Amino acid sequence: MKRAIYPGSFDPVTLGHLDIIKRAAGLFDEVIIGILVNPGKNPWFTMEERMEMLRCTTKEIPNIEIASFEGLLVDFCRMRKIDGIIRGVRGGTDFDYELPMAQINQQLYAKTETVFLAANPAYSFISSSAVKELAVFGGDYTSMLPPEIAARMKYKENQMSKNR
Repeated sequence: MKRAIYPGSFDPVTLGHLDIIKRAAGLFDEVIIGILVNPGKNPWFTMEERMEMLRCTTKEIPNIEIASFEGLLVDFCRMRKIDGIIRGVRGGTDFDYELPMAQINQQLYAKTETVFLAANPAYSFISSSAVKELAVFGGDYTSMLPPEIAARMKYKENQMSKNR
């Protein structure tokens, strides 16, 4: 059985993320969506909220597991016997960032290969960071998110504006 991980913060999960998840699920027997606990980031959504958003948006895909992890990705891969690391790339800048990380991961744990999936052009401009920036400045981000996530984002946006 070939198992892969698609790691990220998914804060929030976007249509671009879902496109990569669906395509990866067609390539591997099992895809773990790994939500990284990253102390260097200040997420808008809690880990449980992000896990729930991913459960909600991937419930139709049978070979998906959602898990959180902290520490090195390759340690998680070793522990879970993961064959592939899925990385979506939107353009050259993403590739320039991802390639050295893939090479480091290969050096640390050669049993896991990184698989780069080119972003669907319809989603190549979407990022969670861009969605959050639009939310802060009152822009419309709804076309970048699944409807159920857009509703959660709007709720979170309202909560945050009340706390300012």
